[in-house]
Amino acid sequence: MSQNQDRSQDQSAAALSEEELQELVAATDTGGRAPTNRKVALLISGLALAWSLFQLWIAQPQLWFGAWLPVMNSSQTRPMHLAFAMVLAYLAYPAFKSSPRDRVPLVDWILAFVGFGCAFYVFAFSTELALTARSGLPTQMQVAIGAVGIVVLLEASRRALGPALAIVGTLFMLYAYIGQGWLIPDLIEHNGLSFTALINSLWLDTTGVFGIPLGVSTAFVFLFVLFGAILDKAGAGNYFIQLAFAGLGHLRGGPAKAAVVGSAMTGLISGSSIANVVTTGTFTIPLMKRVGFSSEKAGAVEVASSVNGQIMPPVMGAAAFLMVEFVGISYVEVIKHAFIPAVISYIALVYIVHLEALKKDMPALGEARSLLQMFLKIFIGFVLAAIAFTALIYGIRGLRAAAPGIADWVVMAAILGVYVLAVRVAARRPDLALDDPNSTEIKLPTIAQVFPTGLHFLLPILVLVWFLMVEMQSPAKSAFYAVGLMLFIIVTQRPLKAMFRGEDVAQATRAGFLDLIEGLIMGARNMIGIGVATAAAGIIVATVTKTPIGTELAGLVELLSGGHLFIMLLLVGVFSLILGMGLPTTANYIVVSSLMASVVVSLGAQEGLIVPLIAAHLFVFYFGIMADVTPPVGLASFAAAAVSGGDPIRTGFTAFFYSMRTVALPFLFIYNPTLILYGVDLGTWAGLLHAAFIFVVATIAMLLFAAATQGYLLAPSRLWESAALLLVAFTLFVPGFWLDRIQPRFHESPPTDLAAAIDAAQPGETVRFVVEGPSFSDGSITRMTLVHTVTESDPPTGRAEAAGLFLIQEGDRLFMDEPMFGSYYGEQLKGFDFYTDTRVEVVSLLTPAQRMPKQVFYIPALLLLGLVVALQRRRQTKPAF
Repeated sequence: MSQNQDRSQDQSAAALSEEELQELVAATDTGGRAPTNRKVALLISGLALAWSLFQLWIAQPQLWFGAWLPVMNSSQTRPMHLAFAMVLAYLAYPAFKSSPRDRVPLVDWILAFVGFGCAFYVFAFSTELALTARSGLPTQMQVAIGAVGIVVLLEASRRALGPALAIVGTLFMLYAYIGQGWLIPDLIEHNGLSFTALINSLWLDTTGVFGIPLGVSTAFVFLFVLFGAILDKAGAGNYFIQLAFAGLGHLRGGPAKAAVVGSAMTGLISGSSIANVVTTGTFTIPLMKRVGFSSEKAGAVEVASSVNGQIMPPVMGAAAFLMVEFVGISYVEVIKHAFIPAVISYIALVYIVHLEALKKDMPALGEARSLLQMFLKIFIGFVLAAIAFTALIYGIRGLRAAAPGIADWVVMAAILGVYVLAVRVAARRPDLALDDPNSTEIKLPTIAQVFPTGLHFLLPILVLVWFLMVEMQSPAKSAFYAVGLMLFIIVTQRPLKAMFRGEDVAQATRAGFLDLIEGLIMGARNMIGIGVATAAAGIIVATVTKTPIGTELAGLVELLSGGHLFIMLLLVGVFSLILGMGLPTTANYIVVSSLMASVVVSLGAQEGLIVPLIAAHLFVFYFGIMADVTPPVGLASFAAAAVSGGDPIRTGFTAFFYSMRTVALPFLFIYNPTLILYGVDLGTWAGLLHAAFIFVVATIAMLLFAAATQGYLLAPSRLWESAALLLVAFTLFVPGFWLDRIQPRFHESPPTDLAAAIDAAQPGETVRFVVEGPSFSDGSITRMTLVHTVTESDPPTGRAEAAGLFLIQEGDRLFMDEPMFGSYYGEQLKGFDFYTDTRVEVVSLLTPAQRMPKQVFYIPALLLLGLVVALQRRRQTKPAF
């Protein structure tokens, strides 16, 4: 790049001030309107504050007010949640780019009032709706209110999220209403719903707008977003950034490594990748450019790390909470399955920027440090933290066993004591402030300087993890307790510091309450887009359930893929990326998972591969988070380019290239579900050791994948060396692929032995069999592999019939009648037509074959890796770490 180009880019970067960057975040996350009329501004802030207080009220798990005030159910809380979201959407988001930002036009006041009224009607008349509309007898007035509500909701989503979701929602509604015509393919034709039935299902019933997505937003997501907003307002965001720079800033390409780790930690606070980019990027991007990263690469590193914040447990994006409802597992299980892919993805990104630093021979800021020593220190820190956390678990359990009556009070007193002590330690040091990244001299802090200043920020995170992972409480209850502690911290930390420092306590107390109010307001404003997105996505979910598009579109994708799972996964990934150009991650996940997740499972079964439903949903989720990266519409890439002064399209493509590890991981855990710890029991030492082994092997494989894609390991790689590294990484990730080529996984036994095999299996064991028959959609012959798991509650004999399987033996063949309605097999086999002349048949019983361990293939893979290392050592000119 020429010097003139560099100069012009620096000028464009300088043109965007901190205030302009915050306006960019506001325009996408919290609303870009800032009324100059004080009363209007106070009204918007007051509504946001009231929304946060309402959510805290309905989330109160003990319901101590139940004796005096009515307790709301979900059919009442969801409409109020949407009412707040729609009012704030119209007051905070201008209609068009040319619309005024300094005032609220009359039409927006009218739309806000109408939107509130339509949602509030569902709240106020929930009993009447249960007796009329939800019983299939809506009145004309109810239909009119529902129709207006849907239109106003789609306009609110257009303002807050852009036109894509509104367009997709409208197309789905038109399809549900029309049903057939020259624009609708024969495959998904239907008779069409009447206008009354359409409005009833979308607005008046509890399966459309007020269905599961909005319910998750109301019960779970708001509290986690509020937790992050208050944590950030208290100063945790700055603390995490400083901590990352203290630990990593001294390494080669240190600012980029600190950006990755800092974004991973601030992902705990902000569910918005755009806000994450601006928050950390204003400090990290100039420093990355300073040590040799180009504007585009500096922005791309920040984008790749910020976007992945949504996959980092324990606080993941809103889609993770939807996964709880759609898959039917606990949030702890989602965390368990997401943990290893998220961690190795971030480790790989740190390694990618390390390789960039090596390739360009970038200097360190200050005295250079060793990357291996840093990893060793982090590992030791994790081990010590794990030991301390384990000791805490046993200590509290012992206390509860010894003194159950006072145990909880003792724990609360201990938390209070630790908090006061942590604030006292922090008060002995000056409050953290970010240095100017453009100053002539950068003085990086040390861990010893930074770590003690924010120890009290770790307490609410510890409480959240404790209730989720140890107490096994619901996400809503866990978040409520964490938010409750955070509210206490934000109000008291300033007065306590002032007291310990001998400063004005009264003034600090006022400042603490102002922080509290601003945090509550910011949490609500961060929820506007999520609230309207989940409501509008309910239109799509209802259409999928009320029409044949779900099953038939799945058939179309299966047809296009030729019945090959890998090709279908590519199609689903491309579909997600295309939708992601206009839809936020949450809405994208809802649409694609509603249409495609079950298809991935069923097509895998047809290939004899048992794909866990959680793996299919995580596949969709991972591609959904690429929405903010994918050019030409990746908003996070535009935000990073605004900070760096680089070209947004080139920044987006570079970020996508850096995110290839995030693209590759979903394919890997579809074919090897142990990567997401599926089937691994973490409650035993054997399971923990197995998980540790998986983590180590997967980390090595991902680092080799990163080295292959970057074209550098110990020295610049030749083409065949990169190909060899990819082959080694693939073998470490999916060693069973090669074993399947050599030895079959199963022996085929006579299908007539199925019932006896199920009866003979011990609890916990599985029996696998293959079913063949006509498809319910088009009559074509299709196959499916099923797995029957024997449980402790199964009867000693007749287990197949007890599970809903009706088997008919005729000679050496085994046919099936339609399984019992509502049973597991009734759901699994609903795609077969049991009422044609061609009968559904069990064609084989699969028994596991005796095979060599699949880990044997690690040996040739490691030998090939050794060859590449030996050859590159000859060309190596600088230390690899």
